[in-house]
Amino acid sequence: MALQDGNRIENSQMYLFQMRPAFLKRALYSDTTENYVEPAEPNPYGQVTIKFRTAKNNVDRVYLVTGEEENLMTKVSEDRSFDYYAYTAYLSDSEFLYHFRVVSGKAEVIYDSVGVSKENVSYNPFSIIPGYHTPDWAKGAVIYQIFTERFNNGDKSNDVVTGEYNYVGGHVQRIEDWYQLPACDDTKEFYGGDLQGVIDKLDYLKDLGIEAIYFNPLFVSPSNHKYDTQDYEHIDPHFGKIVKDGGDCLPEGVYDNKRATKYQIRSTSVENLKASDELFCELVRQAHERGIRIILDGVFNHCGSFNKWLDRERIYEDSEDYQNGAYVDSLSPYRDYFDFRDWGGWPYNGSYDGWWGYDTLPKLNYEASRNLYDKVIEIAQRWVSPPFNVDGWRLDVAADLGHSPEFNHEFYKRFRKAVKEANPNAIILAEHYGDPKPWLNGKEWDSVMNYDAFMEPVTWFLTGMQKHSDDFRGDMLGNADAFFNTMLYAGNRFSNSATLVAMNQLSNHDHSRFLTRTNGKVGRVNTLGSAAADEGVDKAVMRLAVMMQMTWMGAPTIYYGDEAGLTGFTDPDNRRTYPWGREDGELIGFHREMISIHKRNREIKTGSIKKLVSEPFLIAYGRFTATECTVVVINRDGNERTAGVPLWEIVVPRGTEFDRVMLSTREGYSAERVPVTVEGGKMILNMPPVSGMVFESRRNSEQ
Repeated sequence: MALQDGNRIENSQMYLFQMRPAFLKRALYSDTTENYVEPAEPNPYGQVTIKFRTAKNNVDRVYLVTGEEENLMTKVSEDRSFDYYAYTAYLSDSEFLYHFRVVSGKAEVIYDSVGVSKENVSYNPFSIIPGYHTPDWAKGAVIYQIFTERFNNGDKSNDVVTGEYNYVGGHVQRIEDWYQLPACDDTKEFYGGDLQGVIDKLDYLKDLGIEAIYFNPLFVSPSNHKYDTQDYEHIDPHFGKIVKDGGDCLPEGVYDNKRATKYQIRSTSVENLKASDELFCELVRQAHERGIRIILDGVFNHCGSFNKWLDRERIYEDSEDYQNGAYVDSLSPYRDYFDFRDWGGWPYNGSYDGWWGYDTLPKLNYEASRNLYDKVIEIAQRWVSPPFNVDGWRLDVAADLGHSPEFNHEFYKRFRKAVKEANPNAIILAEHYGDPKPWLNGKEWDSVMNYDAFMEPVTWFLTGMQKHSDDFRGDMLGNADAFFNTMLYAGNRFSNSATLVAMNQLSNHDHSRFLTRTNGKVGRVNTLGSAAADEGVDKAVMRLAVMMQMTWMGAPTIYYGDEAGLTGFTDPDNRRTYPWGREDGELIGFHREMISIHKRNREIKTGSIKKLVSEPFLIAYGRFTATECTVVVINRDGNERTAGVPLWEIVVPRGTEFDRVMLSTREGYSAERVPVTVEGGKMILNMPPVSGMVFESRRNSEQ
């Protein structure tokens, strides 16, 4: 009997020993942030410790898999909910790809950058690129984009004068009414915004919480947008200082800019260029004093027909200070900067290649001109060096620079090396549509304007609209799964270093204003008219977008005036003047509060992110480190919803309590700090229609 009892006890113990809780796949987690990769930006031939999280006492083994090699990970720590495994890998100078294999009893799963794989194979490995460093100041930095001509007029003496010169088939026009809406073809219209106007508003930007300004182009150019550069080496005097004036405007009916002597004096005289450069230096100095960095727009794919290297307008032809342009003279030192098709066309050879066929946008011909190549590299270095001390570049249509991807990759490797040698903390951001991964290799761009993994998914989920207001899709409005899947898969084309500095915009100078997208009107200003951009807009939806912008991974980038309630269809309507004196103060206040939340929570700037709720019209996600958590809940539904938010899936240390620090509803918003109840690892929330909430963790005295 004793033997039977002993066997029974032994069998019971074995049964209990073999019992384990159900395999909690939702507890599995890793990413490439500083929480799970140490150091987060390792050097070539260095070592890196990679971590993985499981539910406590829930798995038998975890392997880090790279190529054909499996490495058993070691359990290194635990807390009340999770076990943490680690493995130290030794890197080469090449991309390090890996995933995890997790064994729990007879169950086995693969975990990679999209989570638990449905197959026993990884198609989306994690990636670490040795030597890929992006500036720490730019990680999660709050950026403000300024289209200078429409921001603020601080110096009326440098305003463009009506008839000052001819541009794209007509005389330029000075708009006297700051609040007048842009015309459908407004490239010849000038409102007078300038750098002094920006200097005058630096305190406003600092108070808002801005950490960097991205300027649309500032270099000498005849247009109001200045994407057709006339002189890359100087700030436009119409934005800067005009200390030497005179000459004549064009008479009515005359379109020859050889006779536009007023413009020639203003835009080419050494005195004006020097004074304008000095004013820009003063702007940078004052911005830096306020903790605000400066990013310039570099348009190096093409220039403008006014450009001094080409001089199709012949405004430099008779000047003793400039050499003849390539349009004017076959012996010009700039002849090989452009691709001329008619080698017998001089003087005044108009057979050059234009970008997309536009003769006002001459394509720069890098492959044929080493001098051009070297000159642009010199310009890139010049502006990030003293006395200008700019903090980085945004590169216009960057991938279109040369005539082949191979050349472009070679160019940007040299561009990066030159810029970083001159200013190691300079950021290099690129305008790019589509897959950015080939460029985000640690040797070329730092990151991109984040259309695919931010602007578009957020716009579809919250408005059902395409980013130009060209289409509405009801199947995308409130589609939580589409939102998270797009964010995940598009985001996987970035390394963590690139993600944290990606420009997360809701609007910019190329797309309709986000507030206008909230009205669901499909069209543009030429089909619907300017007034339609203001009709039926929904500020409650706009606030949800800002809430997501300020809490997602990346650098939230505000297009000037979005915070003040500006509307507008795709350009030129999105380039309305900042409504000084007519601002939406409530929306500015909301931006200020959300920026404050963004800046005071380290986990928002550099921490991990995890989906917590994904239901039709209802999402929640957490941003977290080992000790801090921020939770965001968004209800896009027109009805009240109940949200059960599982906090156990993010790191919630013992004793953690939460405060709601932002509530936005149709009625407005509240930044009052309100304690909330967490029961059984969940927050149960009643979400009003079209509402959002942000919660911060706080540590109590038990910690």
